[in-house]
This record gives sequence, C-alpha cells and structure tokens, in this order.
Amino acid sequence: MAAASSELLTGWCLFGLSLLAILAFCWVYVRKYQSRRESEVISTITAIFALAIALITSALLPVDIFLVSYMKNQNGTFKEWADANVTRQIEDTVLYGYYTLYSIILFCVFLWIPFVYFYYEEKDEDDTSTCSHFQTALKYTLGFLMVCAVLLLIGAFVPLDVPQKRNSTEWEKVKFLFEELGSSHGLAALSFSISSLTLIGMLAAVTYTAYGMSALPLNLIKGTRSPTYERLENTEDIEEVEQHILRIKSKCKDGRPLPTRDRRNLQQLEERLRILRRRERHLEFIEKSCWTKFCGAMRPLKIIWGVFFILVALLFTISLFLSNLDKALHSAGINSGFIILGTNLTNPLNMLLPVLQTVFPLDYILITTIIMYFIFTSMAGIRNMGIWFFWIRLYKIRRGKTRPQALLFLCMILLLIVLHTSYMIYSLAPQYVMYGSQKYLVQHNMTLVDGQPGNVTTYVPKVCDADAPEDQCTITRTYLFLHKFWFFSAAYYFGNWAFIAVFLIGLIVSCCKGKKSVIEGEVDEDDSDISDDEPCVYYG
Repeated sequence: MAAASSELLTGWCLFGLSLLAILAFCWVYVRKYQSRRESEVISTITAIFALAIALITSALLPVDIFLVSYMKNQNGTFKEWADANVTRQIEDTVLYGYYTLYSIILFCVFLWIPFVYFYYEEKDEDDTSTCSHFQTALKYTLGFLMVCAVLLLIGAFVPLDVPQKRNSTEWEKVKFLFEELGSSHGLAALSFSISSLTLIGMLAAVTYTAYGMSALPLNLIKGTRSPTYERLENTEDIEEVEQHILRIKSKCKDGRPLPTRDRRNLQQLEERLRILRRRERHLEFIEKSCWTKFCGAMRPLKIIWGVFFILVALLFTISLFLSNLDKALHSAGINSGFIILGTNLTNPLNMLLPVLQTVFPLDYILITTIIMYFIFTSMAGIRNMGIWFFWIRLYKIRRGKTRPQALLFLCMILLLIVLHTSYMIYSLAPQYVMYGSQKYLVQHNMTLVDGQPGNVTTYVPKVCDADAPEDQCTITRTYLFLHKFWFFSAAYYFGNWAFIAVFLIGLIVSCCKGKKSVIEGEVDEDDSDISDDEPCVYYG
C-alpha cells in the first residue's frame, strides 16, 4: 500500500509541476496578444484561466496512462500492492480529477466566458450603468445555460442499455432511467456534454489547426519580404496615388463641382493614401528595429525549425491516415463508432509512445510537445485566417492589438481544440491511450518437454487489447470519456479524414503563395490611426 501511495504521489507531483508551467505559459501567451490600449483585467483573467484549464485537462492524460500501466509488471502480473481496492482507488482518483476539470470547462464555456464577453460588448456599445450591463449580459448568458442543461439531460436520461423486459410499464422505464443515471454517477451526462464540445473542437481543428500545420512551417522556411524593399515599393505607391489625387482635384480649379464618379474615386484614393502612409510609418519602424536585425541573424535557425515542423506535420498526417485506414478496414463499422479491436496497421507514433511510456516521463514530455505543437499551429491558423462566422470576419488576432472580446473568442477556440486533442492522440496511438504498456498472461499448452511427450501449461505475457479479460487489464478513464457514445466516435472518424484533406489543401496553397509582408495583417483598412501609437516589434 505504501508503494501504491508512492506511485500516486510521483504521478501527481509531476502533474503539479506541469500545472505551474501551464499557468506561466498561459499568462505569457495571453499578455503577448492582448491590446495594450483596451486590456481589461477580468477578460485577461478569464482567458488565462480558460486556456489553463484546457491544458491541465490534457496534462492529466499521460498521468492516467502512467497510473494504470505502473500497476502491472512487464511479465503481465500485478504488483504486490496493486490489489482490487488499490486499483479501484487509483481509478476513482483519476475519475474525480476528470469530473472536476470537465465540470470547470462546462462552467467556463457556458457561463463565465459568455457572461464576460457580453458584458464588454454592452460596455462598448453604450454608456449606461454597470448594473444595466450586468443584467443584459446575464440575460444572454441564460441561453448558454439552457443549452448546457439540455446537453446534460440528454446525456443523463438516454441510457446506453435498454430494459430487457419488453412488457415493462411506464413507471419501470422511468425507474430504469434513474437507476442508469445513479449507477454511472453522472458520467454519461458529463461525457455527452464534453463530447459535444469536443465535436465543436474537431470543427475548429479541421479549420484552423490543419491549415496552421502547413502554413506555420512553410512561413518559417520562406521567411518574409525585406522591409527596405517593401518600403521602396510603398513610397512609389504613395507617389502614384498622390499624382492621381492631384489630377482629380485639378478638374475643379475653376470652381466647378466634381462629378459623382470623381468624388467617389477621390474618396477611395484618399483612404488608400491614408493606409499607405500608415504602412510607411510601420515599415520605417521595422527597418530601424534591432529586432529585425536579430531575426535576420536567426534566419538559418528558422529554416531548421520550419523543416522540423513540416516533418512533424507529415509524421502526424501519415500516422493519422494509417490509423483511419486501419479503422476503415478492420473496425466493426459505423454503428460501433469505428472502434477497432486491436491494431492491424501500426503507425510510427503508436509504436513510439508505448516504448517511451516504460521510462516515465518521456511519454509525458512527448504528449506535452504534441499538445503544444497543436496549440502553436492552431494559433498560426487563427492568426492567418482571423475569427470568422461563416463569411463574416468577426475579429483579427494580432500581437499586442487583440481586443478583449477577440481574446475571449481566441481562448474559447483553443480550449475546444485542446479538448479534441485527446481524441487526436487516441487516433494516433489507440493502444497507448487505452491500456498504456499493460500486459496480461495468456495460457499456453506445450505438448513436448525436452523432446518427450507431455502436456505442460505455461503462461505467456501478451500486450493488453480489447480481447483481454476485464480483471487483467485496466482501461484508462480517458478512454471511457472518449467512447461513451458511438455516434461521437463515428463523427470523429470522419473528422480525421477532413483534417487530412484540409492539411493537404493548405500545404498546396502555402507552397503556391509567395513570401509574406513583414507587416502582414498589421495595417488594415478598418484600423484607426491610433493603433500606430504602439507599433509591434515582433515581426518576421
């Protein structure tokens, strides 16, 4: 029992260290993108907390796998301290951890983030009292709470099993529903709600992460245009526009009014001149910046990172393709959510993770690296595309210039993408996520002993799979949350194919595009001149 407590303490201590690192990362990340002029304390705290909770939930995945794996020896036998009660205690500890974190995620998605968002939207639109802003924000937030309640009720009162008696009365059916709810301790309700959010996260991952996985490495390899050359081109454009403006104004020197068409053209040219002059100020600042010179010196390192990221992206895509192909060929079909019984077509990550898992925390480091890679590629996709609602662009994400509402949207999207990351890792390494490195003993009969006839029974260790006895292999709590409802698993399966397709399309588009401007996305038509007061130095 003391050994069991020691192993639990080791796992949770590493989890605690990860917690501190995650909080520090989230603080730096949010502060890097929030607007210096429009920053709000509450929105900043909300964004940091929401992103941290998502990352902490993902950090619990390797801890879950480590704990179920460490209960067994490599020969397939349980360790001395790992009796039934200790195993149940470990499972319950991880399960309650997921209960807590997923409940906080529901609180953030359906109450805290919407309330803070609508509060600042009302604050921007009118100058009424704080009480009025609070009431209006609460009114809109109630709609999100109703959606959350509906999801919880659907998950709780739609049992996965049906009563065996066909002639059951209505009261017996209702009683059965409540027994199902009580027996699962709300697991189905919470799993359905989280799976619904994960499904939205899948759509965000297909949109932003898949494109970012191709755009980020190629942008690092290609680099940006020279600020000196861009400034020269911009100066020529300014001179050209000024000549057009003078030509139009010369038509009204005798006092005659300009025609409607000329007035419209003059207005458009003056707006373009304003933007070009703003670009001139930005380019002049970048050209003289020490950061630009430093980025130029680090150019070879950026190319190396870009090559590394594109190789990692190809590794993920190939592994995901092989995993999905395995499900298409060997799974039980769509009615089972394409759940596969064992691994027939292995992939590089599915082989690597179980090997690293035997030397803790190597797999923990790799999982963390994968999650952070998804975060950075998602951020690259969001920054390149912006936040859209169908064909309407809602917000732009820029370093040091992101509004509080856009920051909340950003962290909401990243939270949903990180939720989907757990299933992505399962798709890449199903054996690892389900059982870790566990093995169980299989009876093997030998008919020859030293060349003499005989019948000897031996036990051979075998890697745990879906055919293993329930009392010999412990399934991770993560797997139970991911596969509680088959139709979500089926949707994730098709989402993986869409992810691969979008990545390949994004790779082709990124290869065909030229170098980005050194001030890409920093000067737009709808920006005000006030935004030039604090130019951002982190270009390139």
